[in-house]
Amino acid sequence: MSVSGGSNPEYVTARVRARQSALYSEEDYRKLVRMGPAEIARFMEESEYETEINALGSRYSGVDLIEYALNRNLAKQFDDILDWAEGRLYDLIARYLRKYDAWNVKTVIRGLYSDADRDDIADDLIRAGEFSEAFLDRLLDSNSIEDVVERLRGTIFDAGLDEAYADYEETDVLVPLENAIDRAYYETLLGNLSSNEKTRQYLDYLEAEIDFRNARNALRLARSGADIDPSEYYISGGGLFSASELTTLAQNPDELVSRIRDSEYGDDLSAALDELDEAGTLLGFERALDVALLEKARGMGSVFPLSVGPIIAYILRKEQEVDNIRAIARGREAGLSEDEIESELVIL
Repeated sequence: MSVSGGSNPEYVTARVRARQSALYSEEDYRKLVRMGPAEIARFMEESEYETEINALGSRYSGVDLIEYALNRNLAKQFDDILDWAEGRLYDLIARYLRKYDAWNVKTVIRGLYSDADRDDIADDLIRAGEFSEAFLDRLLDSNSIEDVVERLRGTIFDAGLDEAYADYEETDVLVPLENAIDRAYYETLLGNLSSNEKTRQYLDYLEAEIDFRNARNALRLARSGADIDPSEYYISGGGLFSASELTTLAQNPDELVSRIRDSEYGDDLSAALDELDEAGTLLGFERALDVALLEKARGMGSVFPLSVGPIIAYILRKEQEVDNIRAIARGREAGLSEDEIESELVIL
């Protein structure tokens, strides 16, 4: 890996295409939903997860083995991509993968908020970002959310955390902290990212990702009842809302839903918005956002295949594979029917 010199998209995209061909197919998922956890682990052992299943099989079994193997394989896949990449391409990929640093920070905060055991919090971390093992251990050793905020000083998540923590203390709602973490991530991600013919599709995707993040956060704030101005945690870079518009819309969730329905995303999210109106739950809507983003990601690299686009698209597809396998394993363990499990899967 080199962060200086020229990029090498030809080499990296060729390697990524080979990895992409090994992703599970719809037929594979049909087989998995009929299996118990032990059978799923054996199926994984005969695929790209062989190394992880064999390494962890003597210590874990069942869903625990599947969970640990999935997280370890995900981190390895993304570490490999960074090892292959050079120059500007490395920088673009590394910036995007800091999403896992954001994920891990939020996981620690949520664990402390719910009084979870340290080991349980550690099990939910995905060690695919830039934070070192030592730094993650420091976060896990935090005795309070205030400790986490203090230990994040000097990182990309430092900006805005003090104000967010003050709002958290006043409202006992985690949304301000989580929004501040997301905003810091996206500001770093978009910094110095210029638009040109090779990055245009990627930037279009990021714009949708930010729009959906803002919509999700505004709805969460609206439903929490907390007296918090969404503009304080607005993520710039999207095209659907301005900060002032989001503040107004968050005060009336029905208007916010109508705005999304009338936007360019309305067709893709129509069914989920209907469900949101009828059932009043965010779960189906948030899942629909994820599906829409995956659909949008499929097009990345179709115009300029030798760009960061197809690499990010593979990262997203790999993430979805891991989420699908995890959902199947947990569903089988919980005794859900095949139809119930299949309804949770995203297969493109």
